[in-house]
Amino acid sequence: MPSLPKLLVLASLALLSACQFLPLGSDSPVSYQRHAWEHHQPGCTGKSCPFVNVDTLYFPSEPALNQLIEQRLLNMTRFEPDAPMPSSFPDYERDYFRAAQPDENTYLQAKVLEQHNGRIVIELSSYLYTGGAHGMPGRGFINYDRQQKRELQLNELLVPGQEASFWKLAAQAHQRWLKEKGHSSDPEFLDFWKFERTRNIALLKDRVLLKYDVYSIAPYASGHPELSISKQQLNGILKPEYL
Repeated sequence: MPSLPKLLVLASLALLSACQFLPLGSDSPVSYQRHAWEHHQPGCTGKSCPFVNVDTLYFPSEPALNQLIEQRLLNMTRFEPDAPMPSSFPDYERDYFRAAQPDENTYLQAKVLEQHNGRIVIELSSYLYTGGAHGMPGRGFINYDRQQKRELQLNELLVPGQEASFWKLAAQAHQRWLKEKGHSSDPEFLDFWKFERTRNIALLKDRVLLKYDVYSIAPYASGHPELSISKQQLNGILKPEYL
């Protein structure tokens, strides 16, 4: 039978090994604050004044995530990919109000979808109205790894060589969505609105969520279509640490 000192050493080694895989407190929710405001065009009075409405988040322990949220929200204010990127919310508001017309407005929002396994999943939303029947909404996700202090990309989540398998499952989820929405027997809809890939992917606790922009795989009236792939289906496709 091992001596007491040897038992203590073995127990310490086992605990150290466990801590390498399960960082202390890694699954404990991180506290955060909601920062929300609405600013109207300076000097303007009345109901038609342009405004900017921001509803964002601040994580005291995650400065890298705070910066990422602000950058991604500001990026959603650009109508063209080559348009200049605002450097901050105050800079965006200043330039926006210089050119804004009556009734124009901007909404930007960040909210926590989930916190699990040392990761924080943020959903980003935007709505830019410049006149007409409706504005242009946008969506996005951030899958943030607290230990690595950065955003995770899809290619990092997948087992090497399994990208095609992932998108095959997404296409099957799209077929289920078509059936649920009553489009599976509509040849005109199927011919015009084809399945495509999306950049908006959220790694949730029990599934992977794919969200589509308006006018991507469905008309504006369909909003932002959502497709779900369960973790069970992704066995062998997602890396084990993300299952």
